[in-house]
Amino acid sequence: MFKPSDHLRILAGPFAIEQMRRQGLQAEQIIAIAGAAGGPKGLILGPLDQFIFGHWLKASEQPIDLIGASIGCWRLAAACAPDPEDKLKAFSKAYIEQDYRIPKGQRRPSPTAVSASFADGLSQFFGGLAKQVLEHGRYRLHVVTSRGSQALARAAVGSSFDLSLAFARAWLANAQSRHALGAHLERVVFSSSGACLRQQLDQASVKTDAALFLHDFPARQVCLDEANWLAALQASCSIPMVLDPVWDLQGAPQGPYWDGGLTDYHLRLNYTALKPGLVLYPHFVDKLIPGWLDKPWFWRHRTSAALDNLVLLCPGRAWLAGLPDGRLPDRHDFVRFAHDPVARMSRWRVVLEQAQSLARAFECFTRDPACIAVEPL
Repeated sequence: MFKPSDHLRILAGPFAIEQMRRQGLQAEQIIAIAGAAGGPKGLILGPLDQFIFGHWLKASEQPIDLIGASIGCWRLAAACAPDPEDKLKAFSKAYIEQDYRIPKGQRRPSPTAVSASFADGLSQFFGGLAKQVLEHGRYRLHVVTSRGSQALARAAVGSSFDLSLAFARAWLANAQSRHALGAHLERVVFSSSGACLRQQLDQASVKTDAALFLHDFPARQVCLDEANWLAALQASCSIPMVLDPVWDLQGAPQGPYWDGGLTDYHLRLNYTALKPGLVLYPHFVDKLIPGWLDKPWFWRHRTSAALDNLVLLCPGRAWLAGLPDGRLPDRHDFVRFAHDPVARMSRWRVVLEQAQSLARAFECFTRDPACIAVEPL
């Protein structure tokens, strides 16, 4: 017998719990959806995304902000396609089939080679979809990137050692505080024209983009358009030392742009700025780590009042234990299976197939909220 709670956990802030206690979780309550960075870990969310965008949200009509970093923004951009279910399936397939050949005598491909291959893949995947994604009738896409300081820009055109040293300084600054990281990285959010957050910003509303994205370090919002959207997506996925940065995006401040996860790994934002709506967060773990550099600082992972209206969906412990090797896919699999990419792809396909049960469990919850006990964040 299928037991949804064996597969999916649902965690929520106090406001969201109270709303669901009264009326369950309804599609029309959702005002924003977040998509975290995390590389291949995000593959397990494919079936959930397909159900959410391909079926569940069709019962509602309200505008929804889609806020993503790295693999999260790629997922959410795919959800803006005319047939989101098919495009999200194609996204999972394209991500699994990435194959970066390693030159003889090297342990990994060069960042320049990976960047060139990734850019070509994005262009092919989203070819002809710019208008549909950027002018979607109800979904407003926000792509989070991290722009490097002048010191990081100088290091980026130097040696790999120079760049590693510059990021080591950023790591040390972040160890002191996220505010100190602002001397090294700036959060730049590319938002599609007409997006709710941009309207709030232009109207000087109390609930501005800055309020949503906190005041932890410098942040700015620029327009996501046909001239820069693929470059912004690539920038948001550009892990330092794995891919080259994307330089001087059109319509944005000059400089090198890297993975949005550096500043906003799990998009731990001030979601109360979007109340009384709820924020839906399909995720692969049960915590929100503010930035990629915050992984060691567990006290920064604790819940806060800013997550009051958040509904987080994540795999259950028993489901995770049933995965191959009992773990999520991760980007190190590209190195582990460097000389056997077929084995990596096969393993990831098994994980994706097992993730179908996460979507099934969420569908059960939307029909019968009693089938999964909602936990506090």
